Amino acid sequence: MSTTTPARRGRRRAPSKLQRATGKAAALQKPRVILALLLLLGLTSVMLLDGYLRAEVGGDQRVRTGAGSSDVPEDILDGGPILTFRGGEAQTQSVPDQTIALTFDDGPNPTWTPEILDVLEKYDIPATFFVVGSMVSRYPDIVEGMVEDGHEIGIHTFTHVDLSYQSDARVTREMTQTQLALAGAAGITTTLFRAPYSSETDAIDNYSWPVYQKLGEEGYTSVFVDTDSDDWKKPGVKKIIKWATPDDGKGASVLMHDAGGDRSQTVDALGTYIEKMKAKGYTFTTVSGALQKDDAENGRSGQGNQGNQGNQRNGQQAGAPGGATGADAQGGTQGGTQGGAAAGGQGTPGTSNAQAAHRTATGATLYEGKALVAAVYVAEYAVPTLSVGLMVVGVAVMGRFGMMLILARRHFRERNKRRFSWGPPITGPVTVIVPAYNEKECIANTLHSLARSTHPIEIIVVDDGSTDGTKEIAEALGYPNVRVIRQENAGKPAALNNGVRNASHDIVVMMDGDTVFEPDTVAKLVQPFADPGVGAIAGNAKVGNRTTMIGAWQHIEYVMGFNLDRRMYDLLRCMPTIPGAIGAFRRDAVLEVGGMSEDTLAEDTDITIAMHRAGWRVVYQEHARAWTEAPASLKQLWSQRYRWSYGTMQALWKHRKSLTDTGPSGRFGRVGMPLVVIFQVVTPVFAPLIDVFTVYAMTFVDFQASLLAWLAVLGVQLVCAAYAFKLDKEKYRYLLMLPLQQLAYRQMMYLVLIHSCVTALTGGRLRWQKLKRTGEVGTPAGAS
Repeated sequence: MSTTTPARRGRRRAPSKLQRATGKAAALQKPRVILALLLLLGLTSVMLLDGYLRAEVGGDQRVRTGAGSSDVPEDILDGGPILTFRGGEAQTQSVPDQTIALTFDDGPNPTWTPEILDVLEKYDIPATFFVVGSMVSRYPDIVEGMVEDGHEIGIHTFTHVDLSYQSDARVTREMTQTQLALAGAAGITTTLFRAPYSSETDAIDNYSWPVYQKLGEEGYTSVFVDTDSDDWKKPGVKKIIKWATPDDGKGASVLMHDAGGDRSQTVDALGTYIEKMKAKGYTFTTVSGALQKDDAENGRSGQGNQGNQGNQRNGQQAGAPGGATGADAQGGTQGGTQGGAAAGGQGTPGTSNAQAAHRTATGATLYEGKALVAAVYVAEYAVPTLSVGLMVVGVAVMGRFGMMLILARRHFRERNKRRFSWGPPITGPVTVIVPAYNEKECIANTLHSLARSTHPIEIIVVDDGSTDGTKEIAEALGYPNVRVIRQENAGKPAALNNGVRNASHDIVVMMDGDTVFEPDTVAKLVQPFADPGVGAIAGNAKVGNRTTMIGAWQHIEYVMGFNLDRRMYDLLRCMPTIPGAIGAFRRDAVLEVGGMSEDTLAEDTDITIAMHRAGWRVVYQEHARAWTEAPASLKQLWSQRYRWSYGTMQALWKHRKSLTDTGPSGRFGRVGMPLVVIFQVVTPVFAPLIDVFTVYAMTFVDFQASLLAWLAVLGVQLVCAAYAFKLDKEKYRYLLMLPLQQLAYRQMMYLVLIHSCVTALTGGRLRWQKLKRTGEVGTPAGAS
């Protein structure tokens, strides 16, 4: 029997507003995918930046000891603690007698550096701080305060690595990044440098000497120590003061630390040390101040600097001292050079002689520095926030697994008791509605399976404007209980509504045109209607084409992710979705809620929530099985899940008022909706970050601990999946695919959800998408 819904004749209609919006949305899908990937890439970059700042990414803890020094000039090894390359020639200078160049390494630290600065301010003492670039970018305000208080800044690399082990590119990067951090924090760059793990000049070896030469050629002054307080050993206040005191009134470059551990002893010793040295007639100055005093006493003036001349030849170099052109690098002096400024010149106009090593950062160096500090600020707050959020998500996911196992077991035991019954058997005929659009590969198998039904049924095939002969195939089969209704292409909701209007019976079963029922599927599916409070029933959808890798992955997902969930939701009375492949409804209930809505792409979720809000109970019938053809390619899978995810979000938004409703509607709004939002939207959105964090931790933190944690989570998922397979009487061999599913398939599903979120946030619309079918799902036996 065939019925055709007539088409209107006459002038061709202009596209509707929805059609125009759909067309625009289709054109925007590719940019949204790119935006979703860029979002994930951006968060990954933030994590890597944070790890780099904490020396987790690119960290190198090697420290060279015991190397020879045959290549180092003797006068350098026996010289003073300040190494310059004036005129391209290496030479050392000492701190003048009765003078102390007080230096601090490894800062800034948010706890100890401010306390040290307070002591220095109390005694009006300038000092030189050799700062670590990563710490500068994290605590820029402290560095800015140092400069404003008249202290001098030097570079201590960006990540505190032994440069003798590093390539030239890494050395340049360490210096450049620290200069940028200083530019962003305090608007300066500097010509002073102290290598991590360095001490006196006689410790320079054949591996570190080329580094000092390279930096000297670029205009840097390398600063060593000749008096080490060894405060890092925490020997006590008295010993720190003793070890920091020069012998016999000699001048000294004194080393202390304002970071790198507990520096309370350093803070306690500093004030007493300053008083003691002042009592002995010592004066305190910066490294530049010491150089100026030494030059004055020895009759030297600022001389040409080979490294600065190199800067002039090469033009602007952000990594070189000053981060500006050769002319700017001279610090505005009248004929002085960068090296000369550091050794007695005027430095940058507006700075004191004690800060002669400073250069005002301008141009690209300044703005790149500010960008670096801003990026670090974001990373400093984003990563810990994400970490806490991911911990919460992780706890929630594990809690959900536990809840699913407990409730699924309870559901199985209740529904499989020998004396369990919904009520009097339902034996009356029902209507099965099959919406079909270009289903020539599948429609015959679908109708053949329905023809073998042990329950009396009326079959209505609603052909939604197919162009491949679907209608003709259905009619040619000649089944007497099959009616074929032809309509213009209007989408799946319209096709289902057309079937409901033409149904002859009070109970309607809805299925997809590519789905195959077992002979007793309908009979088992409709039995819960013996309970007058039940308005809709979700069946057990199975993947028929599970022989491929993609099919096997979806099979695991259907059994564990869908059916185990439905058992839980059934007991909580907040089932969110009746699958389109197999669901049964009271016809009057469907009409009561307005039929299948076209407001969302997930009409099955929409109608299910509407049934809850109308006071009907929705249950899960595990024994009513339907075999469906899952997407066979990644492209089709993406398309299908994208529509599902986006449609679910639409349905939740549409029914958001249930959150404040009373009665059954409020129950779903305050129980079902939060569960769906948390575990089908929020948790999956964060899930890629959990995987990124795991890979990050395996690569840069602790591989073994991270791997064990990942395996533990996988083990929990395997237990849940195995239990779900046991309840559904499925073969366990498919679980061998679970680890690979977690590594590949799950990531794709997460990206699909992120893509859907981006679409929702940008207000896009999607059309009902048709997947390419093969018709390989024939009988249940063949599918198993």
